[in-house]
Amino acid sequence: MDLPTIWFGVIVLAWVLFFVLEGFDFGIGMIVGFGRRPLHERDAAVKTIAPTWDGNEVWLVAAIGLMFAIFPEWYAAVLSGLYLPMVVILLALAARGVALEFRGKYHGAGEELWKQRCDRVMAWSSLLVVALWGASFAALAKGLAINAEGEVMASAWTRSFAPLFTWEGAAGALGGVLMALLMGAQFLSLRTTGPLREWSRPLALRTAFALAAGSLVVAALTGQVAIVLIMAPALLALLGTYFRREGLAFVGGSLTITAATALAVAWHAPTLLPSSLDPAWSVTMEGAVTSDFSLEVISWAALFIMPAVVVYQAFSYWVFRRRISSERVATPA
Repeated sequence: MDLPTIWFGVIVLAWVLFFVLEGFDFGIGMIVGFGRRPLHERDAAVKTIAPTWDGNEVWLVAAIGLMFAIFPEWYAAVLSGLYLPMVVILLALAARGVALEFRGKYHGAGEELWKQRCDRVMAWSSLLVVALWGASFAALAKGLAINAEGEVMASAWTRSFAPLFTWEGAAGALGGVLMALLMGAQFLSLRTTGPLREWSRPLALRTAFALAAGSLVVAALTGQVAIVLIMAPALLALLGTYFRREGLAFVGGSLTITAATALAVAWHAPTLLPSSLDPAWSVTMEGAVTSDFSLEVISWAALFIMPAVVVYQAFSYWVFRRRISSERVATPA
């Protein structure tokens, strides 16, 4: 196996880790803002992701950075082809981060109202991010209008949002929202006790069923049997949730996102990004890869940097592994 293929696998892995780890962050963000739970339960939900959410975004930086360093033509085509959606995603990520960080900064008579407003910002920004990511990856799997020079041939509007307004884009957006909700509900089941843990179980059941049924419908409509790879782990998540095997259910949800991400990124491999104008103009792994010298330098650097990131993040989750109580604490008279 040559270096470009290995690095392509690493990039796919970075995208998978981002969507799995940030999946339950986005899901909890939507649950907190839209779930109509009492304040003490929303506080408990936020505490489950507060120590680690910003570290999870490292994998987004890694995925995009590696695309730029290893396959610069792939990076250029993707970022220029979906320029405005990427800008909206970054702005929504910033809004979510501000809402999370400032949520607990205000204390006083209007504290509950302040938290409610922050929760709404967090929910809407999380919803926007996962919907746009899902639609964008569906558009990339389908292909963009790339010409012989590797440029996306379209007007500013078409090049930015029009590829998302297709039935594939709608399915991708809905799938992204459902997968985030599934992961969020399952993570709350793993990390909380009390009423929030019990409330999250039926939500995970309904979401896992919708994902499994939806992937089956898409597979039937498109004739793409590979999409069943999304349905199988969704069924595992459904069964694990039904039988109260929370660890198994979380693994099923993680594998659902893994399958969906890997299929979207590597659907046409070794073609990285197909051209809807002419298959000969597609961005391929061989044509988009950087120089051999750059590959060697990046590979040596990654041998030291990436394991350190993995160890640090695993240690962070180990430190904050205990469940968080969502029961109401009685205040002294």
